[in-house]
Order: sequence, then structure tokens, then C-alpha cells
Amino acid sequence: MPYNRDTLAAQADKLSGIEEETDLYEGFSPHVDTSEIKSLDFYTQKPSTGKEPALRSFTEIQQLLQQGKKRDVKSILRENSWPINSPIRAQLWPALCAQHQTKQNMLDGFYWDMVHQVFGTTELSDKPIMLPAFVDPAHCLTYHLTRTGRSVADRIVNVLGYDCPDITYSPVLYPITSILLHFMSEEEAYHCLAALVGSKEKVFIKQTKLQHEVTWKTVMQIAKKHSKNAVTYFQRICPGVKLERVFMDWCWWILAGLPFQHLVRIMDCYFHEGIKVLYRVALVIINLFHKECQSNNEWSPDNIKNDIGNALIKFCKKIPVSPTKLLHAAFSIRGLSSTYISRIFMKTEMILKSRSVLNNGSKQLVKSRSSDNLPSSQSQVNIQMMSHTLTIRENHSFIGVHLMGKRWHRIELFTLWSWLPVRITMYQPVLLYTTEEHGCSLTTFYVRVEQHEPTLMMIKTCNNEVFGAYCSTRWFERNVKDDKGQRQAYFGTGETFLFSLYPERAKYPWVGIENEKDLGHASELFMAADSKMITIGGGEGQAIWMDENIRFGKTDSCKTFNNPPLCPSGDFEIRVLEVYGFDGV
Repeated sequence: MPYNRDTLAAQADKLSGIEEETDLYEGFSPHVDTSEIKSLDFYTQKPSTGKEPALRSFTEIQQLLQQGKKRDVKSILRENSWPINSPIRAQLWPALCAQHQTKQNMLDGFYWDMVHQVFGTTELSDKPIMLPAFVDPAHCLTYHLTRTGRSVADRIVNVLGYDCPDITYSPVLYPITSILLHFMSEEEAYHCLAALVGSKEKVFIKQTKLQHEVTWKTVMQIAKKHSKNAVTYFQRICPGVKLERVFMDWCWWILAGLPFQHLVRIMDCYFHEGIKVLYRVALVIINLFHKECQSNNEWSPDNIKNDIGNALIKFCKKIPVSPTKLLHAAFSIRGLSSTYISRIFMKTEMILKSRSVLNNGSKQLVKSRSSDNLPSSQSQVNIQMMSHTLTIRENHSFIGVHLMGKRWHRIELFTLWSWLPVRITMYQPVLLYTTEEHGCSLTTFYVRVEQHEPTLMMIKTCNNEVFGAYCSTRWFERNVKDDKGQRQAYFGTGETFLFSLYPERAKYPWVGIENEKDLGHASELFMAADSKMITIGGGEGQAIWMDENIRFGKTDSCKTFNNPPLCPSGDFEIRVLEVYGFDGV
């Protein structure tokens, strides 16, 4: 049965109500089993009194999107409870996803060319399709898709895996594919997924095991603050169950537990705002469950203490509030900004990395340091490569080290290498920028460096002090704007660190790695830049500051790294600045 997009498009603005049985299913694609859809209650909303404001049309939302009025769109999506079968989603969801597209516009037929490349034909096979390794077989949720619809979902995730080989673990990707297919064609669903996966400004779908773990631990940390009573209650009634076991399945409370009509309304907002919508909904679920546990015998401590995780999903299936009330409660939570969530996520990620809880999502990555804490043979090759390309040297020795000999040169490089994140030491360093060859211009610096991540910055002063920083994030991030259209002052992550090599040898990591308390905004001022200067570290001082001519700079102690000034005088004149990238990262 062909998917008639034009028919749905024509219905997209007709949102006044449902009058005939045959019209109940016009909002769904042919991939949907309408016999299952019949079990959904289209009439859960209160009868219209004629006084409610009319639901907004796609045309109105499209105009706002074209005008860049994202905040207005956000308000409309939150406030307009379109029926689950509204034809508006056939146009609305693709438009919302398209705004996150980072690749150049795909040519017509791109998806089908990819299908033919992967499967050798565009015909849909009756035989089962082997799913990519990043899919979790236990959570291939298909909701109300037909058998053909399920095969289409299988095909989409296979093509996406082929086109995006960096995805190594993403259990939520298949359920989101299935949800999209309820309201649009196969090709449109693929383009939506590609936009969500490739989004740079907002996060939608985590794509590695590390990100997956960081996400549920972030939810747990947020819940400890914003759902404190509920978390304390769970810990009290389940003393033998670690809190981690409860929150590991947080996304399945929503994707596998909530009724489909709730899920669809959540997706209306999610496709515009990103994963923070799911965080908010998860907090509401915890609070509602806690409330029901105290008043409903079905959720009494004796009934849930042995399997609170499964009880949460069962509760979601019977959630006692409407989609409208659920979202209203979610968006009424105060103090849960995107900035705050990003801060918790970043801190959690750095704690995991620093404690080696995961091996960075790659089972094939060879450790760069041997058991006796010396660099492996491959790392020594990379260090030697760096040594050969260093331009900060005199008489073929490293950075003013002609006074101490080549042995010091090698020791210092080994020391610096040992400070780098393990995964980075397996890559070959590449000289991106040096003032000796490329001149002293911040503009040239950005042209040569800004798209590389991470980078290693090394400064030699006219007094022969040597220090620098490992910068975890692209310098291009200085241009990224927030939801309000404003450039962010500071960017970067807690993987950034400072170092000094001469005359003192020391590393100054982010203060948040060893401290799980909220240290405040001043402890997270990693990197900042504009056309006039570059700054690394902040909070009651700047660890490294350089002017636009890359000639003069200053260094102070700062809260982000708890470092002393990196040279005794504080002010310094730059003799040489070098920036290295890492080939293959």
C-alpha cells in the first residue's frame, strides 16, 4: 500500500476534531496496525466546551521555524495537546528533526541509494534482517507497527549503522525509529534519525556505552537533588538494592512503560528540545511513583522492594495522569536548565573516565601504558614523532633544554605523554600551528586549529618557562550559540588540564574530577575565546590568557584547576606557541 503523504499533508491543519470512525486512523502511516490502535482511547481528553484555544496548525509552526523563533515553537509544542491520531505529525515531526540537520541536504533518493548499496535491492525481503551490533535485542520495541513496518524499522537502523559507523551502542535508536514510522514514510524516518544522530547543538540519541552509562548516572544525580524524597524512600525500603540498579533502566520507564499516547506527546517536545525532555519526564515518574507508594497498596513496600525497577515500569503502564498533566509537571520543575544538565553530564563523564570505569566505549583500543607505567612501544613511537616535529627547541634539544641535555628532553616528553587521556596516546601527534612558521595571528590560529579536537597547546616564554594546556574541545565552539542566540562565554569539558614543564614539572587537572560536590560555576570555566583573546581556566583569575597578536599573556591561579601561576612573574612574553592535534581522533 503506497504511503500517500499528500493526503496526510492536506489533513495536517484540520485539527478541529474527530467525527467519523473512518477518520480515526488518517494520522497514521500504513506501517501501523490499526487493529491495535483501536485499543487506544482517543477520547481521554475532556469533551470540548468550545472555549478552549484552538490547537495550532503546522503552517503556524512552520512559519515560526523559518523565522528562527525556537522559543515560541517550544511553547506551542508544550501547550498544544494534539490527539494521538492528528495528521499534523506527518509534517511536524520531519520539520522539527530537519532543524537539527548538520550534514548538507541529502539529494533526493539518497536513502534508497543507500538501501541498494547495503542490501543489493530496494525490495523489502520477507526474511529476517540481522540488526547492527549497537541495537539491544531486548529492547526492539515496535509498538503498533505491522509485520512489514517492523521489517522497515530493521532496514532503517541497518542503513543508519552503515552510514554512521561511529555508533557503537544505542539501545534507544530502534524504539525511536519505530515511533517515527507511525507517522511518516520510511525515507522520512531515516532522514529524521540521521538529523537526530548528527545534531551538534542538542543531544538526542546517545551512541556509545560510555555515553549511555553517563546518561543514566546523570539522571540519578539529578534525581538526588530534584526528587530527593523519592530517592531517599527507595533507598530506605530497598536497603539491599543499589540505587544504580534502579536508574539503569530509566529510559525504559518512558519508552517501554508509558502508554503510547503519552509517549507520542513527549516526542512532540523531544524532537525539538532534545533529551532534557526525557530527563524531566523521568523525574515526574519518580515523584508520582513515590506518591502512589504511600497511598496505594498495589505499590506498597512489601510488593516492590524485591524488584523496584520492574515495579516502576508496571507503574508507568498504569500512570494515573494524562499526557497533558505529565508534561505540565515535567516542565514545571525549576532549576533544571540545559546548562545545569550539561554540567552534571560533563562532570559524571569525567569521573567515569578518570576512574577507568569504562574503556572509553572501544574494546579494541590497546592501552598505551604497560603494567609498569611506562609507555608501550607504540606510544614511544608516537612520542618520538612528537619529539621530531617539535619546533620549540634550541640546538636540536627541547624547549631551552640545551642546558640539560637530550635525556631531559625525553623524560619531559614521557611525562607529558603520561598525562594525556589513555585513548589519545595511541594517536600520532600532528603539528597544527606554530608561531615560528605560521606567524603571530589569532586569526591564523583559528583557521589552522579550530576544527581539531582535542589539541595540545605549548607555550615557551622569553624567560624560557614552558607550560600549556590539553584542550578537550574544538576552539570552534566559541561560535556556538545557545537557545537565545547568544554565544557561550566558556566551553570545554573537565578533561581539559593545565601543565608546567619548566622550571617546575606539574599537572593541574580539573578540580571536579576528585570532588563530587557541586563546586559552582567558577569551577567549570575551561576554555573561552573571541577575536581578541584566548583564555584557559577561570574563576578569580585566568590560568592562561593570550592577546590577539599571540605576543603577550598572563597567568593567574584559578578555581577551575586550582593551579598556581604557571610562571613566577604572572605576565609573560611569548617566544613560541605550538598547538598539536592527534591524527585519526
